[in-house]
Amino acid sequence: MRAPIGHFDRAVPAPDCLDELTAPVAAALRDWSGGVPADRIVYVDTDPQWADTAVFVEHYGQDLLERSANCVVVAGRRGGETTLAACVALSTTRVDVNGAVRRQLGARKASFAAMDTATGETGMEYGGITPIGLPAHWPLLVDSAVVDLPYVLVGSGRRRGKLLVPGKAFAELPGAVVLEGLGLA
Repeated sequence: MRAPIGHFDRAVPAPDCLDELTAPVAAALRDWSGGVPADRIVYVDTDPQWADTAVFVEHYGQDLLERSANCVVVAGRRGGETTLAACVALSTTRVDVNGAVRRQLGARKASFAAMDTATGETGMEYGGITPIGLPAHWPLLVDSAVVDLPYVLVGSGRRRGKLLVPGKAFAELPGAVVLEGLGLA
């Protein structure tokens, strides 16, 4: 199979390689019920040594720079209560944690979650966290620019490998809220 974006040696419909994904990502794909068929989500094998964005796009295709998104875990706090959420924004932007995220979560303060919290709560590897397979009760904030793209490159739950996901599929994930301006230039 040829990947819909980028230049990868190996591209496979994600449901056909569940054993290469973390348990929560594999379970989410196994139970997929969105309007976008699960087999349109593509797993591409990538080498973790090329994970840095500049090196990654040089190796796998310059077109990926504008079609890649990051998924970050944030913690919103208000009155001694903490809410964990995930945010997805294009990799050419930064998540507006102190503005859009804080307001959407109704938090007094918001910040990036600690690495051990992010990995422990998601069951995914740091640097590979993906919105597919996150805890269903978490808010998932998605920048509208991500949803507008035909395909978006995101983590696979591991540092090795990525997922190519149709943009509109992000709006169908559990807890998804699409926001204008979540990602700032």
